[in-house]
Amino acid sequence: MAAVLNQLRQERPDVSIEEFSEPQDSDPLPVTSASSSPASATLWKSSLTPGSDAERQSPKNRTVDRYPSGVPEALLFGQNPVTSHFCCTEQLAAQGPARGPSSLSNSLCCIRDLDRLKPILCCFLELYLNVLQWLMSYDVKELTHPENGSIEIQIIPTDHTSTAAFDKNPQSKARGITLDLGFSSFYLPVPTHLQDKVSQDKIQLTLVDCPGHASLIRTIIGGAQIIDLILLVIDVTKGIQTQTAECLVIGEITCKNMIVVLNKIDLLEEDKKIQHVEKMKKRLKHVLSTTCFADAAIISISANPKDTDKPSGIEDLMQQISKSVFIPLRQVDRPFLFAIDHCFGIKGKGTVITGTVLQGSINIDDAIDLPAINTTKKVKSMQMFKKPVVSSKAGDRLGICVTQFDPKLMERGIACSPGLANFIYCCILPVNKIKYFKNQIKSKSKFHITIGHETAMGTVTCFNHNDNSAVDLTKDYFYSEHLNDDPDISLQEYMLIEFEKPVLAVDNCKIIGSRLDMDMHGNDCRIAFWGNLLISCKEKEYKTCFLPNLKVYKNKCKTGIVERLVNENTVIVKNIFKKETNIEVFIGLKVNLSTGEIGIIESSFGQSGKIKVYVKDGLNQDTLDILNSKSKTENKTAIVVTLLFKKYIYNISRNITQ
Repeated sequence: MAAVLNQLRQERPDVSIEEFSEPQDSDPLPVTSASSSPASATLWKSSLTPGSDAERQSPKNRTVDRYPSGVPEALLFGQNPVTSHFCCTEQLAAQGPARGPSSLSNSLCCIRDLDRLKPILCCFLELYLNVLQWLMSYDVKELTHPENGSIEIQIIPTDHTSTAAFDKNPQSKARGITLDLGFSSFYLPVPTHLQDKVSQDKIQLTLVDCPGHASLIRTIIGGAQIIDLILLVIDVTKGIQTQTAECLVIGEITCKNMIVVLNKIDLLEEDKKIQHVEKMKKRLKHVLSTTCFADAAIISISANPKDTDKPSGIEDLMQQISKSVFIPLRQVDRPFLFAIDHCFGIKGKGTVITGTVLQGSINIDDAIDLPAINTTKKVKSMQMFKKPVVSSKAGDRLGICVTQFDPKLMERGIACSPGLANFIYCCILPVNKIKYFKNQIKSKSKFHITIGHETAMGTVTCFNHNDNSAVDLTKDYFYSEHLNDDPDISLQEYMLIEFEKPVLAVDNCKIIGSRLDMDMHGNDCRIAFWGNLLISCKEKEYKTCFLPNLKVYKNKCKTGIVERLVNENTVIVKNIFKKETNIEVFIGLKVNLSTGEIGIIESSFGQSGKIKVYVKDGLNQDTLDILNSKSKTENKTAIVVTLLFKKYIYNISRNITQ
């Protein structure tokens, strides 16, 4: 790998493809227009300078705690992972027409073995296509326990770093781990299977570190929604642990392609190393066989060997990544949407936001919304890997310099075309339950709802229909006490989520529900359900202006008995209503007599809750005989009257019907 990087440096010493770097106060640098010529443009300063944090954290200069005090090894949730299975998921939501060779982009997520009590790293590899015709770039995401060696996997191939490479957190520096977002990159040649499809001859792989502790899994959920390929990195001495399975669940929601990496093989006894690795591979294949990752390749490596400075297996990993690169589909024609992961200011020039273009395109001088801070800003300049550009499309990793605002107001969030994103108070989505979530998902219960990088509490209401058509507000839907747990019952299930506070959302965005308040030391999955936003309401008074249009009903049943006969068509019924019940809303509804007749509630009778029931075709002779019998009341056969009706839970004006 080092030879490849050195060769690239020799071939193109004039090019430095990097992410944005934040200049120091002592060395302010101007922000140049993307229309300036590359030769004369002054670019933002690189963060990988002699003596920088990134350099000091190289494998040779750092000591990593290799023996964290973790919990005992756990298989996928429960004691019998072989019979467990993940729910089927769809491809990345942001799909669209294939992009041309000048704007190719892809993503790769790397999930590592996770202890329940320690942070997780998350690193995305996205495939970018630079405007330079000789370079194609790719982006990788790592999601891992911080002490299982993922930082070594990131550092070994790194050629360029950026604003937060390898994390600036003091604990990160001391322990060689990642606790916050960071970015770096390296190169690979364009794989053989893509050479006839693209004109570039180099791929730049960008590493995006994202933390993930058991209590911070919302960061993983937010970051995992832009991936196309997962790299699951597992400590070979521990195997799959509970949080690894949580990350697999998230992976299945967002992606269907994965590479498994067994790290730390240097910790195995030499005479038993091959046997142990093969046993672990067999075990992993067995566990993954019930998921969409059954055919995932498994690579064994040692990113930071204890007895040597030379890592092993990295070339095999790079080759497998190269084989797995593909041309993704992107939604280029949709309105601009940008996931912000870092924000900083440049004095006198503007504020820089860095992130990934999720959909659409952007140009210099465009106006973009920053809805989280309720402002619209003008795009002054843009850069991709420190090279000025005048436009960018879906899938590109980009830095945007906009007119000045306080960067402390926004660390992460979204930027978008004006009006695209709105604060919503409630939403409806077709819902998919995560099979590993053991508890029932009950209506009126609260969950942590994650949309992008934002997590808020929401109250859920479940309802369903017997067909698979989209939600139609003119149709009736049956209220469910909880989501269906029987896989043999085929129902299209939906969920209404009412947020405790308004949250930012765009159409069709992915929504994930969790119970992050569950015991993080246990072995239960906390990820409960997911779906894509279908309908939303941005009105604060949604309970009066939106919910009444949603025809969700409960089936109700009331029973009483015939007290006496009025005439051959009319009877008085008691015990079906309480005396305080408003009987007016039930007038005209049908009732069934246990003797077979069908009657209609004609009116109330007296003040004690009795009603008068009219039978249009008259009572049967047998019924008349029973009611006319002079035998004692206790010896009479009781004629039961049953009222079945629908009660709409949101329609205030007319909530009773049949």
